[in-house]
Amino acid sequence: MPIEKTLNPKVIQRILRFTRKILPLLQLAKLLSSISRRVSSFFHRIQFLVEWGVDNPEYFDHFLEQHYTWRKNRSAICWERGVLSSIALQSKLNPKVLEMCCGDGFNTYHFYSIHSSTITAIDFDEGAIKAARRQNASDNIKFEVRDIRLQLPEGPFDNIIWDAAIEHFTESEIENILKSVKSSLTETGILSGYTIIEPEDGGKHLHQHEREFRDKKDLADLLTPHFSNVHILETKIPGRSNLYFFASEGLLPFENEKNLIILK
Repeated sequence: MPIEKTLNPKVIQRILRFTRKILPLLQLAKLLSSISRRVSSFFHRIQFLVEWGVDNPEYFDHFLEQHYTWRKNRSAICWERGVLSSIALQSKLNPKVLEMCCGDGFNTYHFYSIHSSTITAIDFDEGAIKAARRQNASDNIKFEVRDIRLQLPEGPFDNIIWDAAIEHFTESEIENILKSVKSSLTETGILSGYTIIEPEDGGKHLHQHEREFRDKKDLADLLTPHFSNVHILETKIPGRSNLYFFASEGLLPFENEKNLIILK
């Protein structure tokens, strides 16, 4: 039986107070934590250079952001994406969720699973799904190898998430996927996701991208034929502009009916 269950919490506190008086435990713990962060950052930097030094991989290992690039670039884009889509999940208690193009499952586990009764997370990349099952497994998450252009899992789903992936498909593919998404959602279900605005020179951020968007309207023009209610947010960080989209036949996460908004 674990010691924390056999000892009274007050007894544990007394032991810790006594131990701290005779040993510099806190200073030692802080030192070891600092060393472990530096070691972790060093090895994740090596991984980043190996993976991204020649060409970018098909999916991104988000532990690289957690342990290396976030500190280096101060860009919280990964967490921003996870937070905004997790807000959409809170429109209904314990929703049934589908995540398309889940990659390594980092956001699936760290942001979405706590808000969901079940999540079916899919990606066509077998390596990504293997990494997701190994690193981000949970009892309410089912990772599957699927190509969203061919067949979505059987719904209906209360929420469908399409994060950092819509730009990997051609416009005709996006149209067909959105039709499948619409038929796989509940009557008031919400599609949420993230994409990136194309560079000012008209090129593409990654060679795998098929369809980057000029602005909010460019993205809305693809969503509005399929959904009555569409909300697109734009954020900016140095070097890139980001679009977050929410689409539904019901209320959207940031509508007046769901939030207190005072304008003067």
